[in-house]
Amino acid sequence: MENVFSIIWGALPYILGGTLNTALLVVGAMGLGLMLGVPMAVGQVYGSRPVRRLVRLYVWFFRGVPILVQLFLFYYGLFSLTGINLSAFMAAIIVLGLTSTAYQSQIFRGAIQSLSAGQLKAARALGMSDFTAITTIILPQALRLAIPGWSNEYSILLKDSALAFVIGVTEIMARTHFVATRTFEHLGLYILAGAIYFVLTLFGVKALRLLERKLRVAGFTQ
Repeated sequence: MENVFSIIWGALPYILGGTLNTALLVVGAMGLGLMLGVPMAVGQVYGSRPVRRLVRLYVWFFRGVPILVQLFLFYYGLFSLTGINLSAFMAAIIVLGLTSTAYQSQIFRGAIQSLSAGQLKAARALGMSDFTAITTIILPQALRLAIPGWSNEYSILLKDSALAFVIGVTEIMARTHFVATRTFEHLGLYILAGAIYFVLTLFGVKALRLLERKLRVAGFTQ
């Protein structure tokens, strides 16, 4: 038993070193998902029929294909075939970000549709263009309402980031697996990795809940 604890204690600094890569993966993927997901949500609500169909097709693909398959498909398939030379880390951010885009677009679409349609009509009556009304009236409210769903997306992305080790990203899971295969102490080390993910999830969700309370407008209800 003492040997087990000594192995875990000795491996702790090395495994914790992977938390930076894990955090960067999640932040990068969520940022990419936000940048692409918001325009897709707007297109799905206010766009033409071809735009709506294109967004639905995108969402259908990335929500229907497992992350593991996408990592292999893009990193070993599409990127190599097209001659795009990306590191495993950047490839993982792109794949996770594209998948997060599909989910975030639906989060933001639901938030937009929860708002009264009369707001856009009123803005038009005041002479505003649709672009100005959407960006200055609709989206600020929708983004605020989407924070609870966004926090859920954070926890999902954090767990999905563990799959990035299959293409060589040295994040928490990769470092844990590396130590476990050399010390044969699988159970204790994987429990340690699970605890680290749990703590990261807890703090991330709590931070987003604080952001939600900070941005809440008094008297504003749906």
